[in-house]
Amino acid sequence: MQIRPLEPADYDSAVALWEAVSLTRPWNDARADLTRAMQGPDSTVLGGYEPTGTLVATAMVGHDGHRGWVYYVAVTPDLQGKGYARMLMRACEQWVRERHIPKIQLMVRAQNAGVIGFYEALGYEASDVKVLGRRFDD
Repeated sequence: MQIRPLEPADYDSAVALWEAVSLTRPWNDARADLTRAMQGPDSTVLGGYEPTGTLVATAMVGHDGHRGWVYYVAVTPDLQGKGYARMLMRACEQWVRERHIPKIQLMVRAQNAGVIGFYEALGYEASDVKVLGRRFDD
């Protein structure tokens, strides 16, 4: 699998992948998230591509100056378990390290035990924090 930033021609495929693996939510505009990440200097969406050029995996990565964040880690369902997500996470970590950001974080829904186990196997640990948020409806 080759990993590189998404091309605009792959945006629809990325959103379709996110929908296929249930990462999207009706209250979030996944396409807008992708577009913002690709436009900003402090974020990108990495794509995992087969030799044929087909997009089979994604990970959105960015930083706020202190910590890196990872979102939308997805692998085509029939290719899960082949190490693609692990490769993408290592690419995200490298992206963050290249920018001299001291830590990397991600959020996983508490009920998603399998995914939590995956990240724990990569060395990620639960943080003793409460995430608070506020949505703007404009």
